[in-house]
Amino acid sequence: MSLLSPLALLGAAIVGPLIVAMYLLKLRREDRPVSSTFLWRKMVRDVEANAPWQRLRRNLLLLLQLLLMLLLVFALARPFFMTAGISGRNLIIIIDHSASMGAVDEPPSRIDAAKEQAIRLIDQLPDGGRATIIAAGAQMEVPAAATGDRRELRRAIESIELGNGGGSDLSQSLTLAAALAAREEDSEVAIISDGNVTLPNDLRVPARVSYFPIGRATENIAISAISLQPSPTGQLLFVQATNYGNQIADRRLVIYLDGAIFNAFDMQLEAGRDQSYVQEIPPQVQIVEARLEGDADALPTDDQAFAVSPIGEALNVRLVTSGNRFLSTGLSLLPGIDVTEVPATTTEFTGGSAEFPVTILDGVVPAELPPGNLLFIGPLSSTAYFSVTGEIEFPSVRPVGGEDPVLRNISLSEVSVFKAARIVPGSWARTIIDSDGAPLLLIGEREGRRIAVLAFDIHNSDLPLQVAFPLLLSNLMGYLAPGSGAELAQLQPGQPLAVPVDESIDEVRVTRPDGSTVSSRSDAIQIRDGQAIYAATDPLGVYTVEELRGGDVIANQRYAVNLFAPSESRIEAQRDLVVPQTSGAQSTVARERDGRQEFWRWIALAALIILVIEWLVYQRNGIAYLRERWRTRKAA
Repeated sequence: MSLLSPLALLGAAIVGPLIVAMYLLKLRREDRPVSSTFLWRKMVRDVEANAPWQRLRRNLLLLLQLLLMLLLVFALARPFFMTAGISGRNLIIIIDHSASMGAVDEPPSRIDAAKEQAIRLIDQLPDGGRATIIAAGAQMEVPAAATGDRRELRRAIESIELGNGGGSDLSQSLTLAAALAAREEDSEVAIISDGNVTLPNDLRVPARVSYFPIGRATENIAISAISLQPSPTGQLLFVQATNYGNQIADRRLVIYLDGAIFNAFDMQLEAGRDQSYVQEIPPQVQIVEARLEGDADALPTDDQAFAVSPIGEALNVRLVTSGNRFLSTGLSLLPGIDVTEVPATTTEFTGGSAEFPVTILDGVVPAELPPGNLLFIGPLSSTAYFSVTGEIEFPSVRPVGGEDPVLRNISLSEVSVFKAARIVPGSWARTIIDSDGAPLLLIGEREGRRIAVLAFDIHNSDLPLQVAFPLLLSNLMGYLAPGSGAELAQLQPGQPLAVPVDESIDEVRVTRPDGSTVSSRSDAIQIRDGQAIYAATDPLGVYTVEELRGGDVIANQRYAVNLFAPSESRIEAQRDLVVPQTSGAQSTVARERDGRQEFWRWIALAALIILVIEWLVYQRNGIAYLRERWRTRKAA
């Protein structure tokens, strides 16, 4: 234990003797009835009693007052003990609320344990200190900014909820924390997470960074893939389960068709391996659900997955090209897609975004772009969305999208490109495949439409000869038109649901997995540029989209939202994080005695209790008199 203001103890040396002196100098004359004047000689003793500096007698009030004085002086000295925590006056707390924080190895869950840790850090704030709360991992939120109000900070921490989508990228959160720390001295950044996060490579935080790991469990089995494809006799179901732990595990996989149990079998999965299930199912089945049952693991979120039937209307894709057999063949092999080829010389395009939700521009950039979502392949000139400034030869192919759905199950290590356009993207775009000179694949959204740009003509590469080519086409179609491609109607949590709608549609309704319904007549669904967009897809399950005209449902489509994220299913907590700091430090592990936990408030409370007791002792005669009068009145 230590003291922040040890000089306050001098108060005891000053006030203590004063209290004792007052009792030494206090007159102790008492009124006593006597029966005779013979006793007047005792007046001599009374004179002696009035003499100062007599021996102290036992006195309860003196003891209470001395104890009160010692407690007050000790509280003013601000005692504290060292604990695992923080010591800065400007605290920035980053709380990871990604899907892996839903693990229940820290009861009731990791996210709740993280909140408790954050509240403990708030309690360690020195007087006059301020804190900022950042919820990171999924959608970044800042529920409280630079405030010293502890009640507001606690409410902000309690308001943080678990998010299934967005992954565990802390780049944006740490960038914001670094900017806030640079403004004030004595800043400190605290990261509360299980450590399964993505950190920025080119950032140095101008403050001390402390990491507080959450989580103990390492074993977890997840449904890592599910797919439902048309087949000659019905539909072909594919389900894959993966063991992300370090030990062999036994689980039971149960398949439900439209809510009724269909099949179940036992699996034994080795550490780091997966096991697949393939089964023909009837063509009339609409929804398939796969569950892992038996001994529950630490993360129940990924023990369930859904797939919806692809049988229905096909997706119309317009291909503007001067002739590309590789592209035509690859698109025609994708289930649920009808391709309409248009000559590259076409200048006017018929049909709106409802008829052709996706248009592929192969080596051509028309003066007037067609409506709907766009895929540019090998663009030769600039557009309103990007600029073409030249060519680059033999660019390296370097994926930077991490676990982006566009690159799922794709390996580009064997792909070679002869030449590509040098593209300068707009602020709307994010790079999925990069090279040394310019990006090779961009995706993003602008003006209500989704756009993808492949910077090279596929004839100038060996991509069509690789297994990655049909997978890339399928994933791009899945991004540009959710509900198409190899992963039919599969969405990532938090991925906006965009459905092409005709102008005659007057209402779009979405039924969520919990059965609740939202409509375009409220702000929950927005209709613009021929698309109905619904963004609140963080809950896992099946979403049903209905298009209404005159109150009648004329079309409906289902979408499945599943958590297929290996980084979230690997729940083993990391004991340390490496975050470069301007001081030169790298490790962020929280040491045993890093923070200060003050407890002067409890001492002040004890002093208040002693003060009340001292008052009651001083007034005991009056209290006894009042009690006796109350008893007499009650008896009367």
